[in-house]
Amino acid sequence: MRKAWVAGAGLAGCEAAWALANAGVQVTLYEMKPQRYSPAHRSPDFAELVCSNSFKATRHISAAGLLKEEMRLLGSLCLACADGSAVSAGGALAVDREEFSRRMTRKIEEHPGITVVRGEVTQIPQGEGIIATGPLTSQALADAVTALCGAKTLSFYDASAPIVAKDSIDMDRVFFATRYGRGEADYINCPFDKEEYEGFYDALVDAKTVELREFEREFFRVYEGCMPIEVMARRGRDTLRFGPMRPVGITNPKTGHRPWANIQLRRENAGGSLYNLVGFQTNLTFPEQKRVFSMIPGLEAAEFYRYGVMHRNTFLDSPRLLDSRFCLRQEEQIFFAGQMTGVEGYMESAASGMVAGRVLAARLAGRDIPSPPPQTMVGALCRTVSDPGVEDFQPMGSNMGLLPPVEEPPAGRRMGKEERYTALADRAVAAMERYAAQYFGQE
Repeated sequence: MRKAWVAGAGLAGCEAAWALANAGVQVTLYEMKPQRYSPAHRSPDFAELVCSNSFKATRHISAAGLLKEEMRLLGSLCLACADGSAVSAGGALAVDREEFSRRMTRKIEEHPGITVVRGEVTQIPQGEGIIATGPLTSQALADAVTALCGAKTLSFYDASAPIVAKDSIDMDRVFFATRYGRGEADYINCPFDKEEYEGFYDALVDAKTVELREFEREFFRVYEGCMPIEVMARRGRDTLRFGPMRPVGITNPKTGHRPWANIQLRRENAGGSLYNLVGFQTNLTFPEQKRVFSMIPGLEAAEFYRYGVMHRNTFLDSPRLLDSRFCLRQEEQIFFAGQMTGVEGYMESAASGMVAGRVLAARLAGRDIPSPPPQTMVGALCRTVSDPGVEDFQPMGSNMGLLPPVEEPPAGRRMGKEERYTALADRAVAAMERYAAQYFGQE
């Protein structure tokens, strides 16, 4: 009987276990919750979403939408559960995070080919398996991974945004809209005039942050893709107006004009009772978050269901350690998956688990399969984190820039952005369809 283990029941670990079990492998899935929780986790359920509840855009010609389309072709468990727990979010796929985790947990626990073992893994198990313990891997296992790899792991910090109760928002001061009118008007918009923005900005840059401990200050590195709002603000007075507070594509129906700055709130749960501040990851102290964020138009009396928090994340020097199938080069029975490999984002993490699980399942069956084609978003991510030519490795999420360019039209005409993205997406989907049919068509 073919057997394998998976350490960690986050998105990547669940996808890996699902892929293995569906290929006929008996899987032991280790998860340390609820015996032990990381600083960012609270629920005993699997695939807990600790930052945003959004899986980003669904448009075929967006990087996030393309990634999801490819993952559906590979049989993603996360997307099946996301579809069943979706909340309205315009052109994005957002979920009720508790319902999503419940569905993921139920699917995994009910699979006859998966045995769940609750408790912390402090050493790497024997035999073939996948380490998918996430960016908050416990120190004991992180030490074991470092000893195995013989290379120093890297670290960075990221942060999550606050969540407020909808019924505490002053709806007379805000309005529902999506940028450029795309999709349903599901986002709550908090518009600023110039004076309001200036006052908010001054309060934000002067606000008190959580004091880091000595070891935290030593390793402190802010990842650009998840930067605390107060750090971003200190880069310049107008930085936020070109970032998470950009007003482009938004018209305030009360004035008929574009706001000076704008903050969007996205639905957090299916009932629509909770909303999170989009792009407002923060390391401000809780009292300062209450004080400063209550200056946002419409949030003067807001009830904060959860304040933003910052936590340490770790990831491997993957270009030196992993191949394009997330296999450890020096120890081929061990795979890694998820954010600890340097893929950034929920769906990117889940996709890495799918690849690792399918490749390991094939290997246990005596077959050898490649990673998805480089023309696909999944394949491009696989190659990005395993490129030994990268010196200063940083986590990377899906983006169209990772894909090989498409052939330009005849001389005298250049593709526009949308035409180019459409060509890239169509080519990627076709390549993934061929790949799935060739290697998994008999499943």
